[in-house]
Amino acid sequence: MLEEIKEGYVKREREHGIATIEFYHPQSNSLPGKVLDALAKTIHAEGQDPETKVIILRSAGEKTFCAGASFDELAAIANEAEGLKFFSGFANVINAMRTCGKIIIARVQGKCIGGGVGLAAAADYAIACEAAEVKLSELAVGIGPFVVGPAVERKIGLSAFSQLTIDATMYRPADWARKKGLFAELHKDIAGMDDAITRLSITLSKSSTEALHELKNIFWKDTAHWDELLKERAAISGKLILSDYSKQFIANFKKK
Repeated sequence: MLEEIKEGYVKREREHGIATIEFYHPQSNSLPGKVLDALAKTIHAEGQDPETKVIILRSAGEKTFCAGASFDELAAIANEAEGLKFFSGFANVINAMRTCGKIIIARVQGKCIGGGVGLAAAADYAIACEAAEVKLSELAVGIGPFVVGPAVERKIGLSAFSQLTIDATMYRPADWARKKGLFAELHKDIAGMDDAITRLSITLSKSSTEALHELKNIFWKDTAHWDELLKERAAISGKLILSDYSKQFIANFKKK
């Protein structure tokens, strides 16, 4: 159990057709390869399970929903093949969310950074509280939000995506994210957010499975090419992370 906590975890619980998938990592819910792999496999499995009607995606703790890529693993990438493998982990999660066939509600209780914004965007309905500031920090690291970009742009549009991408050091408030469409609902506190998630998930769990599945297909129309697109984007990030700029940025960050 201690080793599991050290390396993070992905847990799944199901009740009355509602599957809750929770991820955790001690470094602000960042996403190392093992967590990404477990997350993609768990989402895919729940998508295939006939007992699951709706999925809630959440993280542990109160302060940060997801800090994005694990800087420890970014620092360890030594070649383009390793870079492709790591960033493909994000591609696999987004594609699992896209193709699972079940409506996914994201519970966003705190800050969303980098890949965390991608998770919120790939959800079909994100419910957040006012602490859920957002930032796409990739450019500051010397790469870009290439893998999560299609999901974010699809949800908030090219203009807002460009703003987040270019101003990579600035958090945008949760209300900005709600107005741009990243968050469907915004609540004052965690209690209000959780009440809203409970209400919606129960309602969806009692809805027609066939209708929900068809709606999911419509929501994600014209994205079948993402299987290849996101792999291509992962290769771009995997190459750029090897630059001297990125290596120095990560080294400086880890010294803080």
